[in-house]
Amino acid sequence: MNDQEDKEIHQVVLGLGSNISPSENLRSSIYLLGRLVPINAVSGVWQTRSVGSPGPDFLNAAALITTQSSAEDLRSNILRPIENLLGRIRTNDPNSPRTIDLDILIYDEQLLDDDLWNYAHMAVPVAEILPAFIDPISGKNANTIAENHRESGEIIRYSLELHWSSTTRDIV
Repeated sequence: MNDQEDKEIHQVVLGLGSNISPSENLRSSIYLLGRLVPINAVSGVWQTRSVGSPGPDFLNAAALITTQSSAEDLRSNILRPIENLLGRIRTNDPNSPRTIDLDILIYDEQLLDDDLWNYAHMAVPVAEILPAFIDPISGKNANTIAENHRESGEIIRYSLELHWSSTTRDIV
């Protein structure tokens, strides 16, 4: 048995967001991600106002992937290079406009972002792919939390399909 066969498979939920050419950058990020790791599900695309900084509205989605990488290796060897390839520029303002933002939200059922359920742009897409996930703090399931965000009007469904399971995906 080689080292690859001995590695554990991890289930990871990623948050994807963009407010610079968002349709193109979400599509491109899913395409590039799918070339590097198996994608098991992708949420619908949701539109929200920019949080914490003035700028155009964001388009957001979530993806459920599997990987043999640790969270840190996934972040540094897959997610950051995709962001860089798509022109992500990091500034001192963590909420500045961006071409793409790829964040690990849940890694092997462990929340890596404590604010996940507080923001519609993360909670609603994640709830689409893991509706029964239980928030350890509130004890509520993801679907219930997301419904509260949807009813608030702070997030709306955006008409854009992210083709992640097609063998004929093209980068946009």
